[in-house]
Amino acid sequence: MSTENGTDGGVREWLRGLEVFAGPLAEFVPEEAPEDPVELFLGWLREAVDAGVPEAHAMTVSTVGDDGVPDARVLIVKNVDARGWQFAGYAESPKGRQLGGRPAAALTFYWPLLGRQVRVRGPVEAASAGESAADLLARSASARAEVLMGRQSERLDDVAEREREFASALARLAAEPELVSPGWTLYTVRATSVEFWQADKDRLHTRLRYERTGPDAGWRRHRLWP
Repeated sequence: MSTENGTDGGVREWLRGLEVFAGPLAEFVPEEAPEDPVELFLGWLREAVDAGVPEAHAMTVSTVGDDGVPDARVLIVKNVDARGWQFAGYAESPKGRQLGGRPAAALTFYWPLLGRQVRVRGPVEAASAGESAADLLARSASARAEVLMGRQSERLDDVAEREREFASALARLAAEPELVSPGWTLYTVRATSVEFWQADKDRLHTRLRYERTGPDAGWRRHRLWP
């Protein structure tokens, strides 16, 4: 599978040979879908968990930097309700700065055991300091210590320094159990579109998109071509 001198045919053939949509795939009848995409999403999420999809609550969060280039990473969805889809992060991290400059995001969930994908797009709102603090306090001590260090995505030249700072952060939390990093922020994606995608072995995939024109507008839905 060498790619030297442009001879990447081996890789191409290898990738083509990998099986997709191994199944058995889930069923989806858009005409029977609920009026609210949140209800459908939570139903699909429960089915993914029941089917044994690993980390079914993980999602790819895509943002755009000041340079106009997309950026993406995998996070855990913290809550889904009438307000939207929630996740949390450090405000001074790359994603936090990107959301500060361009407060919009796209979320992608993929559950391969069922052949399902959900795409969410919309503006992002930062929660109050109180809500953000409550989210952080509900996390493990190690997760809170990582946030307290406040150096996410910075260049790391000395692993020993990281270990020392982590130990120091844990000690601070032991002494001050209610200590909260002020930069921790709970974000809500106020969805303007939500697409549900169900795979088909013959590639006649079923796609249903919900859309609304404003935060107080109702949802409209329609099928999409595969």
